[in-house]
Amino acid sequence: MNVLVTGGAGFIGSHLIDYLLDAGHHVHCVDDLSLGRRDNLRHREGHPRFAFTELDLLHYDQLHEVFWDGAFQCVFHLAANSDIQAGTGCMNIDLNRTFLSTYTVLRCIRDHRVKQLVFASTSAIYGDRDELLHEDFGPLFPVSFYGAAKLASEAYIAAAVANFGLQAWIFRFPNVVGERTTHGVVHDFITALEKNPRQLTILGDGKQSKPYLYVKDLIEGIIFGWERAQEPLNYFNLGVESTITVQRIAEIVVEEMGLKRVEFAFTGGDRGWVGDVPRFRYDLAKIHRLGWRAKRTSEEAIRLAVRAELQRRGWNR
Repeated sequence: MNVLVTGGAGFIGSHLIDYLLDAGHHVHCVDDLSLGRRDNLRHREGHPRFAFTELDLLHYDQLHEVFWDGAFQCVFHLAANSDIQAGTGCMNIDLNRTFLSTYTVLRCIRDHRVKQLVFASTSAIYGDRDELLHEDFGPLFPVSFYGAAKLASEAYIAAAVANFGLQAWIFRFPNVVGERTTHGVVHDFITALEKNPRQLTILGDGKQSKPYLYVKDLIEGIIFGWERAQEPLNYFNLGVESTITVQRIAEIVVEEMGLKRVEFAFTGGDRGWVGDVPRFRYDLAKIHRLGWRAKRTSEEAIRLAVRAELQRRGWNR
């Protein structure tokens, strides 16, 4: 197929592009490089079935030209603000990068009669809830602007399915870790310990507990659902049944860096920042019934991610 991947130079998007190219698809990536890195795609430069365009998705006319040239059969829309904490400080970040980018993509999908859309959504749409979160849970009240923008995007996609004859797949991601990450708890802890190997500041009380999914498991889950679920509108939680605390993540980072006698300093409270969800649990029965399960536990995913990031930085014990 001819496919477009938005945000393809990012952490998750670049892994998706690897999978799609290896599966034989023709892939065009668009990314504004605000969070993505060309280095994530350097190993694909010159590939006969790959093209890259640096582009701000808010510029409809430029995106229209990409669609015109590409004759896409499917769009994988991953572009968004992935730094939830930054979006909490500035409302415009998620309005523009998360919601209006989706709106512009949907305009092009309509105008060029693209038949399929795969959308990267998030657990943040559910808000701060103690219940086991299943796909039809509601009402939904996000506590971050990121979650709100993703939820609004899901609503626009549902309307597009009803109005354009579009077929769509919505996948709600948990925390995702692995090679090529640019921010997040693993990245931040390693950076902090490189600066001060004797003390690590941990936001909150360290008891925040969430599922962490390894990026390659995530990609396999996306492709599995895309290929097998065939309703007009398909929507799934993607995740892993196990969880891990922030303090345990810190302990793994310290272990893998070979550090001794590191003092943990907690900022206090039950969450890292305003808009953070300190714990959540996914109901994964729907994607499990379809036949997909994550291969790695949350702890295994974290350890793989830490090792990959330390290798990238050339860290020596």
